[in-house]
Amino acid sequence: MTAAIFPPFYENITKSAFHDDMVIFLGFSIKNSVLYSYAFSFSFLITAFISPVLSGIADYSGQKKSYMRFFVTLGALTSMSLFFFNGYNIHFGIIAIILANIGFNGSLVFYNAYLPEISTEDRRDRVSAKGFSLGYLGGFILLVINLLFILNAEKIGITSKTLAPQICFLSVGIWWIGFAQYSFYYLPSGYLKEEKKHHYLLSGFNEIKKVFQEVRHHKNMKIFLFSFFIYSMGVQTVLYMASLFGAKVLNVPTEKLILSILLIQLVAMVGAQLAAWLSEKTTNLKAISILLAGWVIMCITAYFTTKANGFFILSFMVGLVMGGIQSLSRSTFSKFIPEKTVDTASFFSFYEFTEKIAIVLGIASYGFIEQISGSMRNSVILLGIFFISAFLVLLFLLKKPDNKVYFK
Repeated sequence: MTAAIFPPFYENITKSAFHDDMVIFLGFSIKNSVLYSYAFSFSFLITAFISPVLSGIADYSGQKKSYMRFFVTLGALTSMSLFFFNGYNIHFGIIAIILANIGFNGSLVFYNAYLPEISTEDRRDRVSAKGFSLGYLGGFILLVINLLFILNAEKIGITSKTLAPQICFLSVGIWWIGFAQYSFYYLPSGYLKEEKKHHYLLSGFNEIKKVFQEVRHHKNMKIFLFSFFIYSMGVQTVLYMASLFGAKVLNVPTEKLILSILLIQLVAMVGAQLAAWLSEKTTNLKAISILLAGWVIMCITAYFTTKANGFFILSFMVGLVMGGIQSLSRSTFSKFIPEKTVDTASFFSFYEFTEKIAIVLGIASYGFIEQISGSMRNSVILLGIFFISAFLVLLFLLKKPDNKVYFK
């Protein structure tokens, strides 16, 4: 929804409601795409600050799955509520997309924390890659269904141009909360720490403090997280802003935008598996370095792309490096976590906190550059700088022969 259907829908419906790219929000006049980027930044900022505390509480209360269920439900229901977004009620639409994004990213904290519990260290690259591949497959299938529905809406009597995508928002929520029941049924709830049955809120803060101290004393983990922080500013910004770039800069029609996102989903499945294979043949960190080089090439290509058809080439490139770097980053971080750690949610909440703050800065800076320069192309230059800087930081780890992630 956030990558394919909602961005062009939001762009068209707000432009129609306000008769211009400029919209009125909280009494201020602001470009619709800039407001969109700021809204996403705000949602990530909220997630960044609440998820570490909640994950700490979940670790101590043994309710990891319950918290994941709450965020999934929040995200699914608010996604479905976008059925009522018509452009004029822009405050409602912005609040709904913020809550939906908080639900999605909040659930990922607890979802990712299961990785060390359900796989041994030697299998994590493959398991992480399989998780992302199946996730992209699910998104691909639903997107195909929605695309066919939008293209054939008039044939089944839907004449409104807005009703078809609005129904798609309903399908996203139903699909999401429906298939989540499988995970909720099979995944363990977590490990209850008997000595900490009470004062869960205080325990949550203490747990995050403990993880922060742990990170400070693990220099290699700290360096990796710094590099991860920098390249996440670019990776996630591309994920959430690609459709707007295609719609506004390259004038790609909605149907072709959805097809391009389908291409990203399809290629990302392959990219995740290729990254796992590459890490086995070389090392985790070398594989990530190669992927960062791919991201830089993609940014250069995007800056010079002027034709709508060129967006498909960009989509192929994004998919190839997107799936790979997401799955490999998660599994690589899991290998830095001290052995015999039970409260993995707290470590992954710190990982998510790092990523979310990076996304806040990445998307906000992307929107800011567009606002002051008037062009998204200039924002793409900034993304390329992020990826180059992340590679330079990663060099400090690549030179360390004692780093266990350096070896196969």
